Amino acid sequence: MLTPGQDHDLTCENADPHALLGDKAYDADPLLDTLARRGITPVIPPKANRKVQRACDYALYCERNLIERFFNKLKHFRAIATRYDKLARNFLAGVHLAAAMILLN
Repeated sequence: MLTPGQDHDLTCENADPHALLGDKAYDADPLLDTLARRGITPVIPPKANRKVQRACDYALYCERNLIERFFNKLKHFRAIATRYDKLARNFLAGVHLAAAMILLN
């Protein structure tokens, strides 16, 4: 899903994932309540200062590292990092091309 650059990550309300992988910054009760209502499993480690610690699937949380490293490699492509393309379809085609080049290496 392509959103404007100035939008927050949580504006993608049309997405329907099975789980949300996030860091400790996303450990907020309003977000966790919203995820529970939508049937999405939060994979967010609890903050150290949380009064009631909650469980987290740390095995799945380790997968987050792979996603972040992939996005880091994707940002090395100048046209992707700066989004020169005006049309969303052209930008998405560039992302697909860059992803294919990353996966082939």
